[in-house]
Amino acid sequence: MKILFVCLGNICRSPMAEGVLRHLAEQNDLNWKIDSAGTEYYHVGERPDRRAIAQCLKYNIDISSQRARQIRARDFEKFDLIYALADDVLDELHSLRPPQSNHSSLSLLLDVLYPGKNRSVPDPWYGDEKDFSIAFDLIYEACQAIISRHVSLP
Repeated sequence: MKILFVCLGNICRSPMAEGVLRHLAEQNDLNWKIDSAGTEYYHVGERPDRRAIAQCLKYNIDISSQRARQIRARDFEKFDLIYALADDVLDELHSLRPPQSNHSSLSLLLDVLYPGKNRSVPDPWYGDEKDFSIAFDLIYEACQAIISRHVSLP
C-alpha cells in the first residue's frame, strides 16, 4: 500500500499524519510506503513546524527528519491512496490531478471516521499547543481506522 497525505504547506498536519501512520504500520508489520506533501511551495525543504514535532514526540513519533515538498503530477500515479487533510486541499488536488490519471483514490482523511460529512482536520498553524493536540488526536484516530481496515484482527 502506498499512501500520501496532503495539506497546504506540508509542515503541520500532513507530516503528523505521515509520522503517525508510519508508526502504526510498523507496529503492525505492514510494509507500506507513506509520504506527505503540500499543495503550496512556500515551505519546500523545511522541517515540520516545531509544535508538530513536539506533539508527535509525546507519542514517541519522531518526524523531525521529514522535509516539506510540493505535490507532483507523478504522485497521482505513484500512490494508491491520497488523503487530503482539508476540504480546500481536496478541491485543489482534484484540479491538479492529471486528466489521464485514475490510479490514486482521492478523499478527505476524516472521511474514514465521518463518511460523507466533509470534515477537515483543523489547521493548527495559527494556534497553540492545544490546537496541535486536537489536530493530532483526529489524525491518530483516522490513521488507526486506516490500519484496522487493512489488518485482520484475531
